[in-house]
Amino acid sequence: MQLSRFFFSVALLLFPLCLIATTWLYSYPPLHGCNFPHASPNSSAPFRLLALGDPQLEGDSSLPKPGAHVFPSLEFLVRNVRKAGTWKRRWYFLKGAARDALTKDLPKWGKGVRKRIDLWGNDLYLAHIVRCTRWWTRPTHVAVLGDLLGSQWIGDEEFERRAGRYWDTVFRGMEKVPEEIMGGVEDEGDRGLWGSTTEVLGHNKSWENRVINIAGNHDIGYAGDLDEGRIRRFEKAFGKVNWDIAFELPHEPNSANDSKPPALRLVVLNSMNLDTPALSEPLQQSTYSFLNHIISTSRPVTSRTHATILLTHIPLHKTPGICYDSPFFSFFHTGSGIQEQNMLSEHGSKTILEGIFGLSSNPHAEGQGLGRHGIIINGHDHEGCDVIHYIPQSEEYQPSCVDPIEPVEASTDHPVDGSNSPIPYEAKWGAFRLPVSPSRPEKPVYPLAKVIPCTLGEETPAIREITLRSMMGDFSGYAGFLSAWFDEDKGEEGEWRLEFTTCGVGIQHWWWGVHIMNLILLVFLGMGVIVRLLEWSQVDNRQGVKGNRAVEPRVVPDSSTLKTKNTINCSVDKEMGKR
Repeated sequence: MQLSRFFFSVALLLFPLCLIATTWLYSYPPLHGCNFPHASPNSSAPFRLLALGDPQLEGDSSLPKPGAHVFPSLEFLVRNVRKAGTWKRRWYFLKGAARDALTKDLPKWGKGVRKRIDLWGNDLYLAHIVRCTRWWTRPTHVAVLGDLLGSQWIGDEEFERRAGRYWDTVFRGMEKVPEEIMGGVEDEGDRGLWGSTTEVLGHNKSWENRVINIAGNHDIGYAGDLDEGRIRRFEKAFGKVNWDIAFELPHEPNSANDSKPPALRLVVLNSMNLDTPALSEPLQQSTYSFLNHIISTSRPVTSRTHATILLTHIPLHKTPGICYDSPFFSFFHTGSGIQEQNMLSEHGSKTILEGIFGLSSNPHAEGQGLGRHGIIINGHDHEGCDVIHYIPQSEEYQPSCVDPIEPVEASTDHPVDGSNSPIPYEAKWGAFRLPVSPSRPEKPVYPLAKVIPCTLGEETPAIREITLRSMMGDFSGYAGFLSAWFDEDKGEEGEWRLEFTTCGVGIQHWWWGVHIMNLILLVFLGMGVIVRLLEWSQVDNRQGVKGNRAVEPRVVPDSSTLKTKNTINCSVDKEMGKR
């Protein structure tokens, strides 16, 4: 059997498997049902946000130090051998250096090489998710929900290297949002003044190639280690940490109806220093100033023609057992502030729910306390979670799957919103997990054991919070798909519809496996071609040797020579006859 046939046979066996695996890997969005919810069976939503969470690009902190010796055990070997007085001492140094080089240095070097390959493959794996989801689903906007990089403790040089990998590999061909759109101008005594940018939804196609970057704890740190330097380098590479923009539907400015057109407001909030204590009070004050800007410039809660999409990093407070992560805080011993947190505090969550969205337990508040229409999307909890936050205005509005909340004693105080009606009681915020949540907590609370999912009446102020599962390989490379469209038939003036789906490609081992299998196929196919060419050349050489072999020349005798030979032959025949 020719050796080339063996290589071609193996390649032929691998080809259908590689074809199927590669087709699946590069077509996984439609195969896994990764798509944006449609406004109608025949039309797509005008706003389609591709949300990605926590890529966490690692770098030199997980690699051997640059410039370090590959085999440090051999660094002083020559000097030690020269200074050794006896051959016994020389043999001792040689044996020890060889042992350490083989048992310590070589495995450590191998781990470093493996880690470099792992980082290279991880960047390509993340880029594969971005490229495939964008190509198959055609989003109008793309957002990364914090933790773009793997550590806030890295130096500026390493930060720039990772930012370069982020833009050159993972989001190749895309760019950050331009400064003039994010707004904010520096002023004396304040980090910035905000002015909401307004655009017509769908007119600027450049948004398809922009990335809305949200700051996470691994980018700028928690409140206890967040400083101006980290904010400055993040905003230089990825964009501002606080900004907003409003997308209005196309309308005729000279129409008889002078009311504002339906609008979708996108709010990017730095939630890293919402809670206290914080290292930098000016930075924390800047975040709260931005919150006040959002609240003061929002449309009235009574109007349903607008909706708010809040993009931030840290999830809102929830009781243990609803999501995978539970509330947790730790603080620096130096007293500088928060060192780590899983969720916002109850106060920080209440600031967002009641401030930005205007939700209230008081049915006499503006808009009956139902607040503004919207949705909250964040990251941080790598497992992901999908919940509904609600605050009942009376006991009868409690969801059936949740134990009733004990009301506080009746209060005669008047609400902050200016209404004159007393607050009947102060209810606590609650939350329950939706069945579509991608993960379950280790110790679920009572509502999760219910077969029938929780439902809320329209009279209960509530809002959906989606904590997106991480796009890292260990968490199956998830992505979120948010669709928003204006439904004119809903309500008196129409209302925005916000629908969300999520899916993943699979753990990174599948990506590695498919490409390694394709590489093996190419190796066997290439070896088969090379060996076949060598076999052909050997056959040609053998045929050439046979065709070019020297042939002895035939001498044609003349007539005299033939007569002499005949005479000799006759004489021989006569002698044989006598015998």
